[in-house]
Amino acid sequence: MSFPLLRLEGSARAQGRAHGETLRAEVRNNLEVYFARFEAEGLPRAAVLERAQRYLYEAFPCDPDYLEGLYGLAEGAGVDLTELAALNARYEILYDRFSRRALADGCTSVAVEPGRSADGHTWLAQNWDWIPHVRCALLHTVEPDLEVLAFTEAGIFGGKLGLNSYGLGLCINGLQSTADGWARLRTPFHARTRQVLRARSLEAARASVEGEVRNTSGNFLIAQAGQGAIDLEAAPETLRALRPQQGLLVHANHFENPAVLGVAEPPRSAHSSTLARAARVRELAGRTERIGRADLERFLRDPKGAPYGVCRRVNAQDPPIEHYLTVTSVIMDLEERALWLTDGPPDTAEYRCYRLGELKS
Repeated sequence: MSFPLLRLEGSARAQGRAHGETLRAEVRNNLEVYFARFEAEGLPRAAVLERAQRYLYEAFPCDPDYLEGLYGLAEGAGVDLTELAALNARYEILYDRFSRRALADGCTSVAVEPGRSADGHTWLAQNWDWIPHVRCALLHTVEPDLEVLAFTEAGIFGGKLGLNSYGLGLCINGLQSTADGWARLRTPFHARTRQVLRARSLEAARASVEGEVRNTSGNFLIAQAGQGAIDLEAAPETLRALRPQQGLLVHANHFENPAVLGVAEPPRSAHSSTLARAARVRELAGRTERIGRADLERFLRDPKGAPYGVCRRVNAQDPPIEHYLTVTSVIMDLEERALWLTDGPPDTAEYRCYRLGELKS
C-alpha cells in the first residue's frame, strides 16, 4: 500500500479545502482517534475544545495562512472548526500531558552531509513512530515559485516533514521538558513545520523555529542541498543548535544536554528506547565509511531492541495507551529533490519513490 498523494494549489484556503474534500473519511477518522486519546490522557472533550478554541483565536492567528488553511480544511471535510483546531494543536495538547507523567518515545532522525555520503549528496532520513490508527497522506503543494512534498496526518494542514524545490528538507522529533505548557499560545508546532518546509534557505528555516518563544519543546533537523545540516533542540524559551560530527547527525526523543538549555526532562517510561535508538544508529553508521540510501534503509529497518527499537512495533502486552509503531519511514535526497517513504514499518513495507518535477498527482 501507499499513502494518498494529493496535489494542492491556489491559496491556503483552497489548499485546505482540497485536502479536506479528498481526505474527508481520513480526517474524520483522525478526529475520532485523537479525541479518544485525549480522553485516555485525562482530558475530557469539553476541556479539549476549550483549549482548541483558545488556539483558534489566539495562537493560529500568529500564522494567518495556516488559519486560512484550517478554515478551508474544515469546509472541505465538513467537520467542526474547533474540533479541527484541536487536531492541529494535538502536539501541544498531548505533549503537555506527556510532560506531566513520562517521556513519550518514538522517532529517530538522521542527517548525512556530502562528505560522509556515498554520492556526495545531502541526505535526511527518519522513522516517524506514533499511534497505529492515524491515517496519513503525502501532500504535493504547488505554488508559482515553490513546490513542497510533505508527509502529514490527514486533517493537519501543511506538512510535518519532507522537502521542497529549493533542496531544503525537515525531519522532526518530539521532545519534552518540565518547562512545556500548552497555554503560551504562540505559533503552534505544526504551523512551524509548515513554515520550515516553505523556507527557501537554511537561514529562513532556522528563523521559523528561533523567531519567537515556543509553546512546547520540539526537535527540528533541517538540511539543504549545498548548505549542510543543522539540528535545533528547541525548549520553550531556549534553543540549542547542533552540527553534524564527521558528516553525521542523529537525533531521537531526548535533549542531548538539557542542562545547557536550563530545562529538565520528565522521567522516562520503563520502555523508553530513545537513548538506545540514537546510540544504535550511530553504531551502525560508525561501521559504514560512506553512507548511501541502502545504508539508511538498513539503519531504519534495524530490529535490535524489538519491539522498541529503531523500527518500532506494537507490543500487545503494553496497555493500549502505550501502543506505538513506525507509521512511516522516510528517506530524502535533497540534491535530487527525491523522497522515499513506506506505508508502515520499513521491515515489512517497501519504500516508494517520489521526485519533485516528475509527480503527476
